[in-house]
Amino acid sequence: MKLYSYFRSSAAYRVRIALNLKGLAYEYAPIHLLRDGGQQLKPEYRELNPDGTVPTFIDGDDVLTQSLAIIEYLEETHPEPALLPGTPLDRAFIRSIALQVACEIHPVDNLRVLKYLKHTLKVGDEAKDAWYRHWLESGFESLEKRLANDPRVGKLCFGDTPTLADLCLVPQVFNARRFNIDMSRYPTIERIADHAAQIDAFARAAPGQQPDAE
Repeated sequence: MKLYSYFRSSAAYRVRIALNLKGLAYEYAPIHLLRDGGQQLKPEYRELNPDGTVPTFIDGDDVLTQSLAIIEYLEETHPEPALLPGTPLDRAFIRSIALQVACEIHPVDNLRVLKYLKHTLKVGDEAKDAWYRHWLESGFESLEKRLANDPRVGKLCFGDTPTLADLCLVPQVFNARRFNIDMSRYPTIERIADHAAQIDAFARAAPGQQPDAE
């Protein structure tokens, strides 16, 4: 198994956590999203992943892209420990949290969007950072209400065992802290992320622990 990753990529971070939780060994192949104009945009990488994004996951002769698809592949091929436990309704709850982060919050604050704002639309750094904070805070406000009021939430998003929801939430909290978001406004999210950070699989997946960390 081989994972093309960037240490600060939220999407790659999710997959690293999943691989660690599943106890799967893999080769780490760094792709720097800023160096050399973006190594993800080089022709040789785009032969693997035409989107020019990370992560890209290799299992044997098979190439997979998109973090949630990769994680669900790992869930189906290595079902223990389960990242989508419970009843169909429970799994829908877990997926809904994961998708809120991965599809509603993260994409509008992705590096590609921020670079377009700055370099093409000529948005200044202050306005760009305001854009980032607006969409992250807006998403966290609604997510905090959901997590604070659902009885299925425990130490983590679903009980006390890591699930797909936590794999998506924790990297987004890392991003929020990078941009100096006041996490005390989202006490449930902060509590879950801080608890997850103490779990070995999450700690080893953290950006600062990666071989390409700066």
